[in-house]
Amino acid sequence: MDKKDQEFQKKLLSTFKVEAGEHVQALSSGLIELEKSAGTEQRLAIVETVFREAHSLKGAARAVGMAEIETICQRVESAFSALKGKEAELSPGLLDVLHDAVDMLGRLLSFIGSDATGKARPPISELLRRLDRAVVNADARPAKRAPSAPSSAARRPARDLPRAVPEDKPILVDTVRIATGRLDALLFQAEGLLAAKLTAAQRAAEIRETLGALADMKKERARIIASVKAVRHRSGKALRGNGAAGNGAVGNGARANGTGRVDPQSTRLLELVAWESTFIKSYEARLGALAASAEHDQRALAGMVDALLEDMKKALMLPMSSALEVLPKSVRDLARSQGKEVDLRVHGGEIEVDRRILEQMRDPLIHLVRNCVDHGIETPEQRELKGKPPRGTISLTVTQKDGGRIEILVSDDGAGIDLARVEEAAHKLGLAADEDRGSAQPHERLSLVFQSGVSTSPIITDISGRGLGLAIVREKVERLGGTASVESEPGKGSVFRIMLPLTLATFRGVHVRVHDQLFVLPTTHVEQAVRVPRSVVKTVENRETIEWNGQALALVRLADVLELPDRRAPDAPADTLQAVILGAAHKRIAFGVDEIVGEQEILVKPLGKQLSRVRNIAGATVLGTGKAAPILDVPDLLRSAVRVAQAPVATLPGKQEVKAERASILVAEDSITSRALLKNILESAGYKVSTAVDGIDAFSLLKTDRFDLVVSDVEMPRMSGFDLTAKIRADKVLAELPVVLVTALGSQEHRERGIDVGANAYIVKSSFDQSNLLEVVRRLV
Repeated sequence: MDKKDQEFQKKLLSTFKVEAGEHVQALSSGLIELEKSAGTEQRLAIVETVFREAHSLKGAARAVGMAEIETICQRVESAFSALKGKEAELSPGLLDVLHDAVDMLGRLLSFIGSDATGKARPPISELLRRLDRAVVNADARPAKRAPSAPSSAARRPARDLPRAVPEDKPILVDTVRIATGRLDALLFQAEGLLAAKLTAAQRAAEIRETLGALADMKKERARIIASVKAVRHRSGKALRGNGAAGNGAVGNGARANGTGRVDPQSTRLLELVAWESTFIKSYEARLGALAASAEHDQRALAGMVDALLEDMKKALMLPMSSALEVLPKSVRDLARSQGKEVDLRVHGGEIEVDRRILEQMRDPLIHLVRNCVDHGIETPEQRELKGKPPRGTISLTVTQKDGGRIEILVSDDGAGIDLARVEEAAHKLGLAADEDRGSAQPHERLSLVFQSGVSTSPIITDISGRGLGLAIVREKVERLGGTASVESEPGKGSVFRIMLPLTLATFRGVHVRVHDQLFVLPTTHVEQAVRVPRSVVKTVENRETIEWNGQALALVRLADVLELPDRRAPDAPADTLQAVILGAAHKRIAFGVDEIVGEQEILVKPLGKQLSRVRNIAGATVLGTGKAAPILDVPDLLRSAVRVAQAPVATLPGKQEVKAERASILVAEDSITSRALLKNILESAGYKVSTAVDGIDAFSLLKTDRFDLVVSDVEMPRMSGFDLTAKIRADKVLAELPVVLVTALGSQEHRERGIDVGANAYIVKSSFDQSNLLEVVRRLV
């Protein structure tokens, strides 16, 4: 195959991958709907739709030579053909294997156009046998299969296939498929015009300032001319009086000097003034015309840029449903693995949002929904004991708000959040003081769930327990310029509330000056800009405060929070304080600044990978003057302000730093290979590791040596990991020792037994990852 054919094949496969992904998603959604459907007519309609999707994907795969995908689609099509012809009955077993087939299609698609070096393609033979058995077992009669031998035309290379539609009857469509990268490039160029718009506005303002300065000069000039004329008038009057009393040499009343001659200097000055008047009038007229032209051009450019940006943003906006397509399958799989029954309801999926925001929010939304299944929804037995229906409900509601924002609510009707357990977990991590436990406001106590490391799960698993998920959700939301909060009622459920902008690139910002530096604060977090007399600033518990809306707000200097050196001259403090009140997630703080410059639309420029996480800085923008200004990260700024307000702890004289000892870990594993692997991983991370061949050997070592943590297999001779954990918890000396179970037993029953015996973490070997283990160990030691 020559280079031209290779390029053509590459483009063809790229197009197929996009199209096939849409078919796979439609198949997955159809299977979910099929499980929920109750009526016969509704079920038949869904079967027909999914049947057509499988048939279309089969044909597309055949055209590009993807034999494995074509074969799977053939079997799936046969299954739905049997259901459609009532030759087979829908059963849980058939649905399970159909879901597995769709998952396999997705895995095979991931190999297209990607570097699969070192990755083995998943075998499909076992899946095909399961599909055949499922169709046969769904009814007493085997399902009939459609002929699988393709026609000779279908086996031709893709570029030789005949056109499906005659050329004399073209189909007109109102959509076109275009690579998102090209759209991003176009939007980037369009956004660059915003700088030109701001610069044009700046130039028009500078011309108006020049006109103002010229007007001031004219006023001063008129004052000077009046003074000169007054001096000449007085001089001439005095001279005339002297002539009348004397010899009458100057009798014509002309202005003259003491010798009787006209003053040449004042004459030349008045001549120059007359010439200047003519020039200034001409210059003022030309400058006025230039100002009018600049303002007209600025308005025209602003209109065009705004319209272009708005159209480009709309081109990049997608319905929220495009980011939610994976949720039903995720909820179904997780609920089934935990023996729960859950319905997911989505409202407002048609609302369109910037595609870049959707890409960033897909994982956080998946985590929130999975969090509701794992932590919120109870098992059917537990729900019935509480008088609830056996099936739990998770709702995801999207609502468009004023000011170009959207609100996303993820709620469940489960058990709610246990505030006591949240505070206990936060207290162990040093995130909550003893005196604050139980006394803080409910929203302040609930906000602790967003702190890294805080989890109410009794055990760490591959799904939950690390306390990182909600922290990542909040960080992602705040990076997008939004806020995240949570509300919960014990026994009735929880609601996670996320506020986000509709678009990502541009927004309005308040410009403030600190010393000689300009900063930008997003208006979405600005509660109010205030100017108050310094006399109203009060000191409460050694902290400055101001009163705002009837409440005392902490007052900090933005310069102190940003740790800026003060290069100003030591002037006397002004009588008026300028401050900006910033708020996020129920927290508000007043930040004192030197000047509140104004509000303006700005274009956000990312800092790049090298500066992706600079404290208190979210990005930068270029002002109309051409200078760059940092955009401040308000949630980060609020956290930094709290740290600044706290007094530093002084080091006691003579106190020496104690060098921390390496944590000691005991590994109990009967497999020599697994034992060596775990030992190597932990020792490479800097831990001191001892090993035991089974539970009895491990418990003997625990009675003679001191360890900080135990990592144990479950299935071991003489004493299993479950029994070892129970024995550790029953021992008065060892009862608080952390235990991590690493095992191949991944069922919900085994996980629950791990919780019952008191394990701190449960890691399944099928999803084992080296960093996963080390992360858990770092949390527990």
